[in-house]
Amino acid sequence: MNSVHFTSGTGEPTVVITRVTQTQWHAVEADRVVGRGDVSRRPDGRVFLSIDSWHDAVFDQLADAMLAQLPTPLYTVVDEADLDLTRSWERAGFTTRRREWEYLVPADPQVTGLDAALPPPGVTIVAAGEAQQGPLRAVDTAIRDEVEATVGWQEMPAEVLPRTDGNAWDPSKYAVAAQSDRYVGLVRVVQVTRQPRIGLIAVRADQHRRGIARALLAHALGALHRDGIETASTEVNESNAAALALFEGIGARRASSNLELVLR
Repeated sequence: MNSVHFTSGTGEPTVVITRVTQTQWHAVEADRVVGRGDVSRRPDGRVFLSIDSWHDAVFDQLADAMLAQLPTPLYTVVDEADLDLTRSWERAGFTTRRREWEYLVPADPQVTGLDAALPPPGVTIVAAGEAQQGPLRAVDTAIRDEVEATVGWQEMPAEVLPRTDGNAWDPSKYAVAAQSDRYVGLVRVVQVTRQPRIGLIAVRADQHRRGIARALLAHALGALHRDGIETASTEVNESNAAALALFEGIGARRASSNLELVLR
């Protein structure tokens, strides 16, 4: 792979940046790796970068080498509280595109007020692990198409799985809302380290404003509470007023925020 030499003020080589694979760069100084850069492609086709280094100068050198070899637009995600990392990406020309709030969501229905949240007439909630894969796939695909036709998948959290013929529709991770012979909504809960994460809650467009999302959330959180879990986490785009209202209305609190940055 190609290598780039960066020099110090004396003109002597100090860091060598090498693209070791199609998706990874290394910064090497005196035969020691002092920084790494990675690139990954999201399901929506966008390319995201990450750089891990101890020193600002190495970060900048990795960024310069990567940006010289990759077409724009390029994206990255940073913890908004990490001011040093945010400034490093800004030095490389990245600007803020959107903010996602991370919420801690109580599971106790006496706290959330969801103990009386029932699905509307004609709709039943199918527990995680009991959904049929065919209808689950169908509602997932329908919701994806509706999102793509409106705000676009670039507005969805990273937790959303890619469209695939593999195991993306693992029924053990989804509870669904069923109406007649089809599913009209779903909630996906995954275990991330020791705290469950609500990775996605979505309802078919023609079923909005019927209380289905609230009923799905009540079911998912209730199941966690019965398992002795006190809180879950989720991420919400700050421009998604409906989702913000849903979670803040049940006592979820903001714990942190992430910024998605872009270089166009």
